[in-house]
Amino acid sequence: MPDRKLLLSYYGDDFTGSTDVMEALASNGVPTVLFMDIPDETLLARFPDCKAIGIAGTSRSETPEWMDRNLAPAFGWLKSLGAEICHYKVCSTFDSSPAIGNIGRAIEIGRRAFAQAPVPVVVGAPQLRRYMAFGNLFAAYQGDVYRIDRHPVMSRHPVTPMTEADIAMHLARQTSLGIRVADLALLGASDADQRLDGLAKENGILILDVDSIESQRRAGRQLWRLRQPGGWFVAGSSGIEYALLNAWRHEGIVADKATFPLPGKVDRLAVVSGSVSPTTELQIHNAIQNGFDGIALDPLALVGESGDRAVETAVATGLERLRAGRSVILHTALGPSADRGNDIDRIPGARHRLGRSLGTILFRLVETEGLSRAVIAGGDTSSHALKELHVEALTTVLPLPQTPGSPLCTVHGTYAATNGLQIALKGGQVGTAAYFSQIREGTQG
Repeated sequence: MPDRKLLLSYYGDDFTGSTDVMEALASNGVPTVLFMDIPDETLLARFPDCKAIGIAGTSRSETPEWMDRNLAPAFGWLKSLGAEICHYKVCSTFDSSPAIGNIGRAIEIGRRAFAQAPVPVVVGAPQLRRYMAFGNLFAAYQGDVYRIDRHPVMSRHPVTPMTEADIAMHLARQTSLGIRVADLALLGASDADQRLDGLAKENGILILDVDSIESQRRAGRQLWRLRQPGGWFVAGSSGIEYALLNAWRHEGIVADKATFPLPGKVDRLAVVSGSVSPTTELQIHNAIQNGFDGIALDPLALVGESGDRAVETAVATGLERLRAGRSVILHTALGPSADRGNDIDRIPGARHRLGRSLGTILFRLVETEGLSRAVIAGGDTSSHALKELHVEALTTVLPLPQTPGSPLCTVHGTYAATNGLQIALKGGQVGTAAYFSQIREGTQG
């Protein structure tokens, strides 16, 4: 193990969420590398200056049984790094269920690995327009803020719809651990330290409210103050990082934000999208109006018995448009009305296979045409598609402060066609209408 002192290690439950953490840290002066799996010593040694190390996982779309097999070794390796804090990163909309993406089960596994009593949880992240107040989660959509169980998109998520805004109640369906909430009133009280010291001795889960920059500062101070020797396991959104950065900056551990040169425009950009989000739908329509060619794909054909043929057809069409000098977006849906999720779910393993198929298509386009930049849209899609591109690690090349959580990254690996590739992983709800054009232009908006 390299002789280094890490501020933070983390496991992201999907790939877009993992790059979200990397962006938050790197853009604020904490050099960060994100691995696709537990790296060997040779790969790890390529990033000696990093102060944070992450693993991009797929647990958001996996079962509790999968978590039992896969999270324990991942958490064990992260603990061995000796970072001050280890973070299990989940989506800021907290969408999960007892059967898929069970956050409660993941917390149980991490709690055992780190042998600690309470596991702090922070979900609110004002930078992403996610807010927690008295245990209830709120999220923005197209300029308005909704309680998460009334959110136009997340309340109707095709796999893990959010039907409960009270996060303690939501988690109680996923774990038998006791759950307490350090609400806004407690965090702002004159005796907050004393009261949190008491809660930190209890077993279970401790949720910390964050609804503003001020309450985020208070939560970050408590996370850092309460940490234990040998590493402290926490869970939540990238609100964890934003909160800790306040504490680190206050203590002089980090200073000014990092600067990143603009990478500039590429002549052609390839995008694959498995997202059914109306946000992504808007972005696809905007891109088509600004020089992209949209290529509709049948998701059932990609996961069916003739899936290989469907992939070949998609590749051929994409190559034809690219060779005509066009940027392309190959998509399996245009918004919720085109969602084929019920049909897809009738085929065992089809959602994972769909992501891998889109990854194969994108890899073929990048390799054949020598593309230098690409995008994968959809959180679950990204988790499975990126594996097909022979990626071993990612670092941040361009944060996007106007749409945090969707940075442009640099690929590191041993495969020549994708080593050095610039790629963005965009969650369904993330980004402005002009997101794909922005990535093509290589600007920060």
